[in-house]
Amino acid sequence: MNHECKCEKKMGENGFTEKQWCQIDGVIQKFKDKPGALIPVLEEIQGITGYLPEVVQRRVALGLNLPLSQVYGVTTFYSFFTMKPRGKHQIRVCLGTACHVRGAKRNMEHLMQALNLKPGECTEDRQFSLDVVRCLGACGLAPVMVVDDDTHKQVKEAKLDQILKKYEGGSDGNGSEV
Repeated sequence: MNHECKCEKKMGENGFTEKQWCQIDGVIQKFKDKPGALIPVLEEIQGITGYLPEVVQRRVALGLNLPLSQVYGVTTFYSFFTMKPRGKHQIRVCLGTACHVRGAKRNMEHLMQALNLKPGECTEDRQFSLDVVRCLGACGLAPVMVVDDDTHKQVKEAKLDQILKKYEGGSDGNGSEV
């Protein structure tokens, strides 16, 4: 069954547009009677909304006739799902031993101040998310941070603002430094 969305773009429930809610319902409808469809449904919906808050999980549970606990369990088990909004650009700062020794803590403090964020948060304009990771497997390049899919090596605090500017205003950062 093809679910066509004829919704307007005005804001609906919980900050999502009516069009997004219509798209969510379309995804649910497309997979409604397919066993084992929960993960693909959550993946598609996260692609629409950017994250999976409780209100979305409830809608999925109701639409797929599953217990909310099952939807929540899958959402929280897999690391690629998130219940918090994420920014367009995801910044991951390695605080593993090699990176920590070479200044990653100062880098993290600088980013927290520059973006007015704590790890795990997203800027109000949803441009940036900031996360801590324990190892990126690039210890020889320490300190390392990753923005989206771009790995930045031997990052010095003085270069952080310049790196951020590459991603501001809708830019994709234009490639990796490694």
